[in-house]
Order: sequence, then structure tokens, then C-alpha cells
Amino acid sequence: MQLPIITPAPLVKTHAEAFRDLFENRCQFRHFENYLTGLMVLPNKSMANISRCVIESSDKTNLSRYFSKDLWLQDQVNDRRVKYMLQETKQVRVAKEQSALILDDTLCEHVGNLFEYVDHHYNHGDGNYPLAHNPVTSHYVSGPVRFPVDLRLYRRYEEVTRWEEFVHKHFPEREIPTGKKERAKFHKEVDAVLLQDAEYLALHKQFQTKLALARELVEAAIRRKLPFSVVLFDSWYLAEEFIACLRRRRKDWISILKKNRNLETYSFVLKDADGNRIPLAGPHISVEDLVPLIPANAYRAVQVGDQTYWTFTLTVRLPGLGKVRLVISFDNAQLKGTYAVLVSNRVEWTALRMIATYLHRWPIETFYQDGKEHLGFDEYRMRDAKAVQKHWCLVFVAYSLLHLDCLPASLKQSRLPIKTIGAACRQQAQSLIEALILYASQQLEQGQKANDLFAYLFAKQQAFALA
Repeated sequence: MQLPIITPAPLVKTHAEAFRDLFENRCQFRHFENYLTGLMVLPNKSMANISRCVIESSDKTNLSRYFSKDLWLQDQVNDRRVKYMLQETKQVRVAKEQSALILDDTLCEHVGNLFEYVDHHYNHGDGNYPLAHNPVTSHYVSGPVRFPVDLRLYRRYEEVTRWEEFVHKHFPEREIPTGKKERAKFHKEVDAVLLQDAEYLALHKQFQTKLALARELVEAAIRRKLPFSVVLFDSWYLAEEFIACLRRRRKDWISILKKNRNLETYSFVLKDADGNRIPLAGPHISVEDLVPLIPANAYRAVQVGDQTYWTFTLTVRLPGLGKVRLVISFDNAQLKGTYAVLVSNRVEWTALRMIATYLHRWPIETFYQDGKEHLGFDEYRMRDAKAVQKHWCLVFVAYSLLHLDCLPASLKQSRLPIKTIGAACRQQAQSLIEALILYASQQLEQGQKANDLFAYLFAKQQAFALA
């Protein structure tokens, strides 16, 4: 048996009224309140389970229609959420120059291919290709304030264009290779022919790379008037076309640099431990070939919070990106093991500032973790892509309302959240347990029999258990 929900969670009741006018009637608004509550406090976040646990909710069919039909628009809800968060966090945000927009993507893995747009995506963590959705998200960080902004669903080219279907249509005698290199070569052979097919060409034009989605997210954040000056992202997004977008928008940026990226050797001078110039062959040198040439006495200790980094900084030119600042950092004075390489357009920034700023990227990782562990970000069972997008929208709302409860009263109190999302969820569940106990006590005082009360509170869950 799970917690019977007799009232929306306190945080939902406190903040949900800000969204009231976006719903056509009271019934839609109650679905909104109930779903947010279920995401926050129930271990099973499915529509069916939320319907079973909310005492006064209608059945799961009505909740399913709430997501599948155009009864409300998630873009309007998300717009209102971002405006509301900016309004509610005004007193605890830091200056625009200290605030950042973070870009990243995650996998929402599934079993079975009945979900619309589900596909096999590469998992950087373990190198496999699970069946999943791959949302790309933007995240805002300003001192203790950190919340998701927007989301775009990435779809692989072959899935968008139904590539294999058209290959079988135009090349019925050819077998499609499964190896990565062989498949890429096969693409070059057949794609020119496929693009002569008008239907395939129309699908081809619908495809958007992750870089294109990242540009959309930056543009959307600017339209929303989010006060930020720097964009943080990993090496996947460090491409000329995306950097050009940030340059046009006059946004600074910091990224991780892959160790196989080439540097233009004429753009810098490297000296050995005695101060003599080290000759570099060729017009380019990779980062991984450069690092062993850097003398140990060139590294400087940098303290960021409780962590010490040993860093070497260099201004260089990257092909396609121009003049940039590099920070190569180890986590030990012996300069052993792995190292990280940060790169930024701000060539005058110190190693301390670059590292401290890039560490602000971490909240998007904790959002993915909290969203999946506590709020069901990847636990949806809707097959329709529009319904899935609405689920993600409401996860964003639930997370944002919980985050408001995690903020300090002022920057003087703390420049970090004062509790975790998990703790906030547990407090909401505790409040609902207290409300349930008070409700049961009132009903018993009014003469209702304990057996009848228990049957009423758990009727839906018992019916499901017996089904």
C-alpha cells in the first residue's frame, strides 16, 4: 500500500495558483496539482499509480487524456514557470556577470520500442547504445538559484528520416552494414540517391543536430530575458557553428576540450624548465602531445573551495575557433593520472576564475540525478511524444517548486541551496502523512467506522491489487 493523497502537497498549494489561468477548468487544474504531488511524494510516478493514490481523482483514462489531448499547452506552462522562478528568486540571485546557462543532454532509457521517437542512442558512460529518448536541456545557475529552463528532444538522423526504410526501397539488394565505419561509408554511397526522393528530402530537412538544438536553447533563454553572461557545456557542443552563435549573442563560454584537439603551434611559445623555447614540429600539435612537454615547474596551485588544482594556462589558437584560453589541471602535485582541459573565449581570465566558473555546470548533473531518482523524469509510460513532453514539463515544474523550498532567505545566509531536492520531497510526503492522520481523526470523531474509512482510503489501490 502506498500513501493515499487527500490533498495537494503544501508546496503545490502554495505556488500552483500562479498557473491557474492556463487551464480551462477546475478539473484540468486539479489534474495539474495532483500530478505534481504524485511526482513529488510517490515512489511509482506512473499515471495509473497517481490516479490510484489520489483519493478524489478520476480514473487513469481521464489523466491519460489530460496528457494526450490539447487541453493545455506545455509551452505556456513552461513560460509561466520560468517567469515565476525569476520573480520568486530575485532576492537570492547573484549578478548577471556571475550567472550561467548550462547545456547538456541525458538518456531516458526504456524497454521496448512502442514509445514514439524512441531510438538507440550512444551512452558515453558505458559505451553502449540503449533504447532511449535523448532530451537536450538548458539549466540556469545564479548563486544558490538553479533550475531547468527548456528542453528539446534530439532524434537521430536515421530515425527522423526513416533511413533504413528508404534504403530498402531504393536499394533492395543491398545489405545495410552494422559496423560504425562501414555504415558511415554506406551512407555516402546511398544518401545522394535517397535525397532525390521528395518524401525523404522533406524528412531530411526536419532533422536537427544537437548543436542546432543547443542554439535554439540559447536563443530561447535570451528571449526569456534570463540574466546570464556565460554558457557552460561539455566537449560535445564545442563546435564552430555553436561558438559563432555565442559570439553573435555576445555570450562568454567555457567548455571541456578533448585531448585530441589540435592547437596551432605558431600561436604560442612553450618553454622548458630552464626557460628555453621548446621547438614544436608541424603547424599543429594535439593537447595530449603538448601536455608531456610542459615542465612541472610551470604548474601553479589553485585553491577552489576545499579542492586544490595544479594548473597550467596558455593562450592559443584553435582551428575554427580562433584565440582561446586553455587551463590544463591535475588534482595532485605529482601531476599523475588524468587531467582536465578547459577552454574559454575569455583569454584574460585566470585559471581560478575558469575552474570556479565551470564548476557551476555541476547543477545540471544533479538535476538529472534528482529528476530521475525523485521525480520520475525517465519513468513515464506515455507512448505519444506530445504526452512525454508534457510529462517532462511537469517534472520541470515539480523540481522548480521544490527548489524554491531549498533556497536560503538571503545570500548572506548561504550562496548554496540549504537542503537537497530529496529532503524537500520527504518533507512534502511527511506533510501529507500528517494531513492524512488529521483527516482520519476527524472522520473517526464524526462517527465513521475505522473499517469503512480504511476501505475508502485504499479502495483504488486494493482494486488494482486484486485485478
